[in-house]
Amino acid sequence: MRLKFELECTLNCSPKVLFSRLSTPEGLSEWFADNVNVDGDLFTFFWDNSESKARLSALKDNKLVRFEWLNLENEDENYFEFSIHMDELTGDLALIITDFAEADEKKDSINLWNSQIEDLKRLLGI
Repeated sequence: MRLKFELECTLNCSPKVLFSRLSTPEGLSEWFADNVNVDGDLFTFFWDNSESKARLSALKDNKLVRFEWLNLENEDENYFEFSIHMDELTGDLALIITDFAEADEKKDSINLWNSQIEDLKRLLGI
């Protein structure tokens, strides 16, 4: 059984700028994967010598992007999601990442996401 986890980070940028980095193959290739190809709603992510396919299953402009991995069996644990939240009072923008990992791989998965978030921050000039 895979465990669900969420990471939240505050980013100083507009939702529109962030959304393009989360929802397009060009944006995702800049920080998330070495390369990303898209065919309709099917995204192929390339890292070093591996590739994984995911279907874009939810998209709300400047709010939410969800990808469902095609190679995982349990439908409830086969996605990762980017959610953008704006605090109405402070104007702070938060990126919330939802993902799943095996219990013994959760720490490594969180470390990998944190590294990717740092790449995203550099890309955004934060």
